[in-house]
Amino acid sequence: MIYRLGFFVIGLFVLAFGVTLTIKANLGAGAWDALNVGLTDQIGLTVGSWIFIVGIIIILLNAVLMREAPKVLGVFTILLIGFFVDFWMLSIFQDIIIQNLFFKAVILFLGILLIAIGVSIYLQTSFPANPIDQLMLTLHQKFGLSLMAAKTIGEVGALVLALLFAGPIGLGTIIITFGIGPLIQLCNPPVNAVIGKWMAKT
Repeated sequence: MIYRLGFFVIGLFVLAFGVTLTIKANLGAGAWDALNVGLTDQIGLTVGSWIFIVGIIIILLNAVLMREAPKVLGVFTILLIGFFVDFWMLSIFQDIIIQNLFFKAVILFLGILLIAIGVSIYLQTSFPANPIDQLMLTLHQKFGLSLMAAKTIGEVGALVLALLFAGPIGLGTIIITFGIGPLIQLCNPPVNAVIGKWMAKT
């Protein structure tokens, strides 16, 4: 259990780091993150706070789609993600502004890769999924979609909401919206193999 918990926290920490990098690249954040940044700019509160609030709403949506009780343990997951994002955003990268376009692109793609790796790590632990990723799994299970297709559908829906709240939409948003699903699909098998073998030995 202790090793599973460790991988769970590490996965969320890596995920939050990736999210922060995509925001700081300032080339357009991922759809859900653009929504959270837009809500922060329009209403107030921190990005991490909106990750938590939006996550609660998605937990309820997942419950309706699956016709089951809300997965309330997912609250713990979004609480950690929100905390980690605020840690990176407010404590580590608060005063960092990237001007060079090449470095912006590098930071963006590194962030996308870290998000995919972080998601793949923590999903192997069987702890409650981030409600956004649970939505991906819900669409996958409910409608028989691939993880790639399910993730992309969720991202497109979030993109529409981000536009409504004037979130930071740009080329990076499009890349993340249509690229994160395939990248998670690509990262999941090797991460599963490595973590599965490591946990089996311990």
